[in-house]
Amino acid sequence: MFEYAFMQNALAVSVLISLVCPLIGIFLVLRRYSMIGDALSHASLAGVAVGLLLDVNPILSAFALTTLFGVLIEALRRRFRQYGELILVIILALSVGIAITIMSAGLVHANVESFLFGSLLTVSRSDVWAVLALCVVSLLMVVLLYPQLVLLIFDEDGARIAGVPSRLINYAFAVLVAAMISVAIRIVGILVISSLIALPVAAALQCRQGFRRTMALSVLFSFIDLIGGLFLSYWIDAAPGGVTAILSVVVLLAVIWLQDRRGRPAERR
Repeated sequence: MFEYAFMQNALAVSVLISLVCPLIGIFLVLRRYSMIGDALSHASLAGVAVGLLLDVNPILSAFALTTLFGVLIEALRRRFRQYGELILVIILALSVGIAITIMSAGLVHANVESFLFGSLLTVSRSDVWAVLALCVVSLLMVVLLYPQLVLLIFDEDGARIAGVPSRLINYAFAVLVAAMISVAIRIVGILVISSLIALPVAAALQCRQGFRRTMALSVLFSFIDLIGGLFLSYWIDAAPGGVTAILSVVVLLAVIWLQDRRGRPAERR
């Protein structure tokens, strides 16, 4: 299985993505902003379509357009402060509209299926290095800005009063999310990338641990989802994105069931 170079690349990317997705995702989920992953994943579809249209690297074009939309979301969030979900609908409509217009007009003749559902065959060595660089940047940001990020989660107004550069951090975080989505679509696909951001964190939250332990557990669940999805998709010859999404839901349900089983004896006492 691992005598093939593409499987070695896919494994390396999966391990790195399983680390970076929950590290970023936990801050999005706790801010009740997890659907930004879904909005930006559709923005990356528009970026892929534009890249194929202009004959440039679709991953680079996806990163550029996803970053643009990520910054736009953050800018609109301040204008529509009480209607956060409305911003995501605006971005979804615009990005999907761009993608469908380009593809339905016959302007793109390349196969976009691998970007939609993920593909083991398309993961290259350059993708590994790109994800590694993103992983290092994400770890540095989380370590260096950890107190500020935690404060922003629970009290953004208080963080701003305390002198935390919330706007700058939010914009930097939007760029990080855009980069994560752009490099992850090769292996998990555009349609299910948001599941990697939210579901491992949701499973970890069921364990009711402290913040640091929840972060560690979300990385563990993400690793199980991605590596398990990688192996299963190889053996059943299916797109890794769909298998990973199904497995992440199964893991979440299993954690909920186990937590309920643990809680019942305590209730009987």
